Amino acid sequence: MAILVFPRFLSLADCSPNPFNRPRTRLHCSSLAATSTSSSRARTESSPGEETTGAAVLWFKHDLRVDDHPGLEAASRFRTVVPLYVFDRRILSRFSDEMLELLLFALEDLRKSLKDQGFDLLIRFGTAENVIQELVKEVKAISIFAEEEVEYDLCSMMDVVRETLRKMPFPEGNPRFVLWNTPLYDIKNLRDLPTSYHEFKKLKVTAISPILPPKLPHLEVDLTWGLIPTLDDLKNFMNDCPEKSKDYWTSVKEISAQTVLLKNQSVNSSNQIEGLRLPKSGISSQSNSYKGPQSKRQEPVFVTQRGNVVGGGTTGVLNALAAYLRYLEGTVRDDWQEVHEKLRNAESREGASFGTLFGSALCLGIISRRRALYEAVKYEKERNAGFLSPFGYSAVTVAAVVNTVCSVEWYWLMASKNQFMDKGIYAIRIWRWKGYLIQYTVVGDEGPAILLVHGFGAFLEHYRDNINGVAEGGNRVWAITLLGFGRSEKPNIVYTEVLWAELLKDFIIEVVGEPVHLVGNSMGGYFVAIVAGLWPTIAKSIVLINGAGNVVPRYSSVEFCKERRTSAAAWLGARLLLLFLRLRIKNIVKSYYPTQVERADDWIINEMIRADLRAGFLLYRE
Repeated sequence: MAILVFPRFLSLADCSPNPFNRPRTRLHCSSLAATSTSSSRARTESSPGEETTGAAVLWFKHDLRVDDHPGLEAASRFRTVVPLYVFDRRILSRFSDEMLELLLFALEDLRKSLKDQGFDLLIRFGTAENVIQELVKEVKAISIFAEEEVEYDLCSMMDVVRETLRKMPFPEGNPRFVLWNTPLYDIKNLRDLPTSYHEFKKLKVTAISPILPPKLPHLEVDLTWGLIPTLDDLKNFMNDCPEKSKDYWTSVKEISAQTVLLKNQSVNSSNQIEGLRLPKSGISSQSNSYKGPQSKRQEPVFVTQRGNVVGGGTTGVLNALAAYLRYLEGTVRDDWQEVHEKLRNAESREGASFGTLFGSALCLGIISRRRALYEAVKYEKERNAGFLSPFGYSAVTVAAVVNTVCSVEWYWLMASKNQFMDKGIYAIRIWRWKGYLIQYTVVGDEGPAILLVHGFGAFLEHYRDNINGVAEGGNRVWAITLLGFGRSEKPNIVYTEVLWAELLKDFIIEVVGEPVHLVGNSMGGYFVAIVAGLWPTIAKSIVLINGAGNVVPRYSSVEFCKERRTSAAAWLGARLLLLFLRLRIKNIVKSYYPTQVERADDWIINEMIRADLRAGFLLYRE
């Protein structure tokens, strides 16, 4: 599918004619000497002469680069710094096989970049708290630098690291635990962040320029640096886990919806879920199946065995980004031609190819979001003699990079803000699924597991008056905001019922950790019915409330297509639907509560309107 360029009327609030400045690096610091077990985050400014007499440990997680790395810059001011990567199962269990392969390539490149400055990358296996504790003792570190996280499980893991260090007696005193990030915008206080992306753009916040790799101090420690494992060794390490569940039901995580549907299609099963049949073309490229070893690729841009996503090191990813941005120019370079071919294959809807090709590299931190934004805006200026048009971008690839990066940053800011806000009647948590941030909550300590799934245009707060009540009845209750809805991320992808069903399946396995009783309202009922039909071992029962969708066998001829692309009719229909809902939303919602119209209160109406003013809000409607 070729990419065409149309006039784009996009806001340039994020990219003004002089969009980048370079304020001093702002770090989040947590004192480990505090008596409270919950760490506090206080914003402090790092100064060039601050704490240069001791050693620092730089803990790499999802920041596998030396370019545009504020943590590395801050740590480089110490007498010596020890770069560390820990193969911790709690981190690695979130990755697919392809992501694990990308991780290994990125670590090889990171180690090479550090060796170019006379350093190395320390490789260790085990739990982060044990590894860091022993390393702090060995090198007498006075500070540990780690990138800030927003995912609940990773935040909990970092709290364990902090608490472990706090309880240990160190002759030099407890080391500081310094949280850092790579902000795209210079926002002074997250509490003042607007709740809608529409309002945020009106602030015209200036983007921050990426920083160059710092000059590292002399390495003064003698360590056994360790080897980066092969992919097979890493898989063996992941499987050799005493705590790993051996239950049969968890094996369904490896069974994709496409696999089940293809099997059903071949045997013409009478209980097949209609409307989800696969065409004869076979399983989608999104299948969880993983091919065996292949011959080593000569091209460094697409480095994995599947070869569908950009990976490798920072230099290779930036080279691929340069090729992506220059798609309309054509090229005789073989590596750029491959990027252009992959771009065409990944363009399931306008601008979707950037997230598909570069999303994994951004998730692993091989390049930063602000580096990607900087390169896109720089190229746009090159095309237009240093000028940025107020009417949009001259290349759809530039718009794709800017829109994706700014959207990802916005949802990360919202998730980060959530950690500082009042928790209310139940705490909101973040789970990352396929690189996207998903909101959920859980209430209750014992009893059967129940998962509440909302309907179209809704979010987990639609169950706000049910969650605690059901939990008080002796249950553990989870409620989730699906991808594309509410305050969960809204990536530029093609949304399907199978996508949401796959999300629910993985949530049950990764977050709930046991089979559940599924409750779905409206379209949520459709999704939970698909989950129960395709993976019955993870559903103890289902409750459908005003269920929607084609779930009755033999009453639908709509086939599940391998390639779902947004039609012009869907594009127009989504915008007309949005206009209609904004004008009539209060009356529509009240009609769903005929006996208790007061439940359609101002809060729920305003929250639904705000959800439609967040980045990517039109995508799932298409």
